[in-house]
Amino acid sequence: MSPPFRLVEIDGQLFGTAKSMTDVLLLAAAAGITIHDLDDPNAVRRVGGEKFTWKLH
Repeated sequence: MSPPFRLVEIDGQLFGTAKSMTDVLLLAAAAGITIHDLDDPNAVRRVGGEKFTWKLH
């Protein structure tokens, strides 16, 4: 996958890559996790950017 994307880890394990918040939700669902609030730091933790930051700097 070509950048920009984010790595998605679930329970400390690399689970896939996401190019949008929709991808994050789909990956979580594939792992059996339902995320109700994308701003809940207990459900989603972002490293190196904001919720809608997907471009390279």
